[in-house]
Formats: sequence, structure tokens, C-alpha cells
Amino acid sequence: MILARNFRTAQIAPLFIFLIGSIYGCGEKKKENDTHTKPASEQESEVPSPVESADVPEYMAEGQKVYAQYCLSCHQVNGTGVSRLNPPLKDTDYVLGDKNRLLGILVNGSNVGLEIRGETYSNAMPSFKQLDDTELAHVASYIRNSFGNSATPVTIGEVSTFRTKSENQK
Repeated sequence: MILARNFRTAQIAPLFIFLIGSIYGCGEKKKENDTHTKPASEQESEVPSPVESADVPEYMAEGQKVYAQYCLSCHQVNGTGVSRLNPPLKDTDYVLGDKNRLLGILVNGSNVGLEIRGETYSNAMPSFKQLDDTELAHVASYIRNSFGNSATPVTIGEVSTFRTKSENQK
């Protein structure tokens, strides 16, 4: 009986040592790799910066920060959205067309399906009326001029006027 117990221990011990060594070794390699490159999940979550230049308006840099905080998780890093849920921000009329339409969605949210190029996007978007006029102007301008879009920026005055008119219509 004692011989059998020692035999099992002799078989299991090397396996146990191998497993511990493997786990420890993998952890060391991961630490090495972390110092040289970012994990893929961090690389994918970064919002593309506006072109680095002295000519880049402040609203682009500020709008990028607001986008990263409030919009990125639904509309993605590259503005493509999520199929049938969150609409793309690239080359769409609601982004590039009438500024008040975009402001309406940002300020009031949207709970209706939005059809773009034959596909309906049905995920409800929350209101961002808690953002101040400057933040809304910056993020709207950023969206209108990122992801291949090119449109006139939204001014703080336009946001303020939109809010005033919206409140008066209630």
C-alpha cells in the first residue's frame, strides 16, 4: 500500500512541477511583451487623432475627447457603427446634412429606427443634453470632419440657438 502511494506521488509530482513552471513562464513572457507593444484591445480602442498640425482647430482635439468618452463604444473607432444597431457616422446625410438634425439626435437622443443605405439601425441612443454647448459643438464638428467626412463645423452659437428653439417648442 505504501509502495502504491509513493508511486502515485512520484508520477504526479513531475506533472505538477511542469504545470507550475509553464504558468510562471507564460507570465514572464507576457510581461516582456507588454513593455514592447500594447495589447490589441488597447490599440483598437484608441480614437484616431485629427491630423497633427498647428492648423488643426481646437474643436477637433476637444471633440475627439468627447467622442472617445461618449460615442466610441457604439459608433466605433472608425465611425462605422455596429450593423443593425448603431448607425455609421461616415458619409451619412444625418451627419453631413442639416446641422439641426444632428443636434437633435445629440441633444434629445433617438428612439426610432434610422435607415441608411437600405439597412435599419434600431438601437436607442441616449440624450447627451447634459453636455454643455461647447462640448456639443466640438463633438458635432469632430464627427462632421472625421472618418472621411468634410462639412462645416457646428458653432457654439448654433448649439445654443438649437437648444433655445427646442425648449420653446415644448
